[in-house]
Order: sequence, then structure tokens, then C-alpha cells
Amino acid sequence: MSDTILTFDKSSSSSSLNPPSRTVCHVCQKQFSQYTCPRCNSRYCSLKCYQSHSRGCTESFMRENVVDEMRQMQPDDETKRKMLEILKRLHSEEESDSIEEETDSMEEDESTLSEETIQKILSGAQVSFDDLSAKEKKLFQRTMASGTLSKMIEPWDPWWLKPSARTICLSQQGTQLVQPLDKHDASAPVDHDLESSESTEIPPAPDTPLPPVSKLSSTEPSPLLVIHLVDMLFSYCFTLRLYNGDWQSDTLGSAMMALSVSAVLGRGGQPETVKEAVSYCLEQTCTSYKQMGGLQFGLAVIDDVITLLSLGGSALICSLCDIQRMIQAGERELKSENTKKSGRVEIRRKLKLAERKIYFMMCWVHEQPGETWSSAAAILKEEKLSCIDHGGVKSSAKLGDKTESRSKVLIEEME
Repeated sequence: MSDTILTFDKSSSSSSLNPPSRTVCHVCQKQFSQYTCPRCNSRYCSLKCYQSHSRGCTESFMRENVVDEMRQMQPDDETKRKMLEILKRLHSEEESDSIEEETDSMEEDESTLSEETIQKILSGAQVSFDDLSAKEKKLFQRTMASGTLSKMIEPWDPWWLKPSARTICLSQQGTQLVQPLDKHDASAPVDHDLESSESTEIPPAPDTPLPPVSKLSSTEPSPLLVIHLVDMLFSYCFTLRLYNGDWQSDTLGSAMMALSVSAVLGRGGQPETVKEAVSYCLEQTCTSYKQMGGLQFGLAVIDDVITLLSLGGSALICSLCDIQRMIQAGERELKSENTKKSGRVEIRRKLKLAERKIYFMMCWVHEQPGETWSSAAAILKEEKLSCIDHGGVKSSAKLGDKTESRSKVLIEEME
């Protein structure tokens, strides 16, 4: 009987006794690896080893994920797209800085966003300042102080400075009017993309006809309403400037911002002169919002109001309709939250009252002749020059405290 020869396969034994999952981590050489880098196939055991195994590999992988995610986003998801663009550029700049700091053997995760934060962004979740880690908050504050973030945000061009703002035409009822192309201009070359983009930036007019003021109030409208209009327009331009034209990104915040600057909308004030209205608006700018630019910023907003007045009634109606939509959006956001919270009921009351005042003003503006606005623009321009000559803003009276002492109501609350 011949002896049976047994063969031993070393490779099969090795694979069964030492599977790939028991491979030692290529980075720390201490723990068994459990993961494989999707780019370089390097084996690692933990997130820390993954982040440190190759900075160029991990950061380029995260950057490509951000780009791929942005490409897959829906076109109407404008808010998320802007946020991802800013964070992508911030991450790229921080990457170049970290290359110079690698020779100093600093911690690898000190100059980059954590994987948890990046995953939140990629999944479409909102990330607030409180969600950041201590290191990320420090990085964010350092970037803000250096002015890097402001360079990433594209400056907003107000719609009232566009050429299309000079050609706004509404119907006799104050609603949007669709105009056919002029035959004389039909042969001229037209940049349809530019024309379309400019026209869409103009706030739409009211959807329904504006009723006569006589149907909204039993008393004769006060001649001081033009002064109250200056106050409202200042708060509108101020808010849009502060939000870089995108008040929809924070509807309740923008609505409350407008009320805080306006004496008429926010405090029930009734300024009797243009100087009184301008003084209050500039005082708010120079005290509550001095970090935004102070007096110089306030004077620039006055220029915006002068421009709107110069454009005439149609542009003013579009402006008032836009701020009305802003207030209404703030109301809806507040309504969706818990209204039993302290102060919510009072805020809703103020927003509702402000909305009614704006609508009343819109109907009144619709009835005024064109020369009213050129005269108001000239008076406001003189008042601005007077503020510059005096070198600032003097403390104005508290307009909200005057409301109770007056027996005549200028803007009557509608039922």
C-alpha cells in the first residue's frame, strides 16, 4: 500500500488565518485596519489615521465630493448652492495655507473642517455657527476678521439702479402690465439674456387691482404720508442692502430688521418733517447697526431712496409690494413656529399692522401725480446735504412716544 502524499497550500492557509481585515494599519502600525481609502487603497484603522495618511489624498477626495454634490443639486436650490460655493472656496484657501504649515508638524485637523461638518453640508442639512466645533469656530472667526469671507460674496446690484427700472409700466389699476416689443426697436439687436435677467430682478407689482383710498379710510389722507413713505423706503433699502438683496434667506429676520429701522412701521411713529424721518432712520443706523458702516452707510441708503422717488410711482409701488411680501413671509414663518412662546403674539401683531400700513401706502401712492415724487426727491436730497454739512446726526425725538399724544390718525387701521 503506497503512502499518501499530503500537500499543504500555504496561500490558502494564510488567507484563512490572516484575512485582509486583520491587516495592520499602514499609518499608525498599531491597530488592525478595518477600512480602505477609496482613492489610494491604503489601509487604515480610524478616522484620525484616515485624515493623516495623506493630506493631498483626503482633501482632494472631499473637494471632489463637494463638486459632485453641487453638480447634482436642483437648479432651484439656490441657498444651498451659495453656501456650498462659499465653503468650497474657504476649504480650498485653507488647504493652500495648510501646505505651508505642514513642516511645523501641526495637528492635521486644525485647519480643515471636520468630516462630520462636511457630511452635514453634503447631505443638504443646514449648519449654524453653534454646530461648529471650537476649532472650526476659531477658524471661521479668523477668516471673517481677515476679510476673506466678504471677498467670496458677490456684491449685489440693487434693482433700482438697473436700466430696466426706468421703464417700469403698470396698468391703471396698479397691476403688472405686459408690454409688446416696440416696432421701432424690433430690428435692433437685443441681448435677450441680459434683458430677461434684469426684468426678473424687478419686484413684481400687485396681483390684484389697488382699490381707491376712499374705500380704505373714511378720512381724508394726510399730506404727511409722503414723509412716512420716505421712512418706509429707507427701511426697505436698508434691509435689502444688509441682506445683499436676498431677504428670502431669512424672512422673519429681514421683516424684523425693516421694522426696527422704520419709525412708522416698527414704533407707530408719525414724523412731521423729512428731517425728523431721516434723523430717526440715521440714528438707528449709527447706533443699532453702526458695525454695518454707520453714517456713511445710512447716507448711501438715502441715495437709494432718492433714486426710487426719482423713478416715479410705478417703481414705488413695486418697492412697497416687495416689502409687503417680506412682511407676509415673516408672518408665515412666525406662524409655523410655536406661537405660545414669549413675545411671539406681540411680534405677529406688529407685523400684521405694518402690512396694513404698507398696503394703505401702496394705494395712496397709486393715486398721486408724477410731480409729487420729483419734488419729494429734491427735498430729500437737500436734507441729505444738510446732514453732511452738520457732520452727523443729532439725537432725534422718540417718535413712538408721540403716537398716544396725537388725536389724528394718519394711517387708519383697516378691518
